[in-house]
Amino acid sequence: METALQFDALARFGHALSDPTRTQILLSLRAGPGYPSELADRIGVSRQILSNHLACLRGCGLVVAVPEGRRSRYELADPRIAAALEDLLGLVLAVDPACCPVSDTEGCC
Repeated sequence: METALQFDALARFGHALSDPTRTQILLSLRAGPGYPSELADRIGVSRQILSNHLACLRGCGLVVAVPEGRRSRYELADPRIAAALEDLLGLVLAVDPACCPVSDTEGCC
């Protein structure tokens, strides 16, 4: 497995968090490992959609699959990811609606 450089790691983390479903998966896994069917039910997406997002998160190096017989359990690749997510959840952003006038209707950044 290739170790990502610091800049690459940040870009991968940002890409993962840019999608609400992937963000929900990461937030769910910060509490502990999970199985795809349970994660899909908890997040409210189909198993196929969840599978696609898990593949992306694995490709980014943020989650790993641990084989357990015929099933796989997913967990964060590094415990520091959970700590980083906790830190990000505690952020207070200084949002200036004048800089992004369509943020209320179309989203921003």
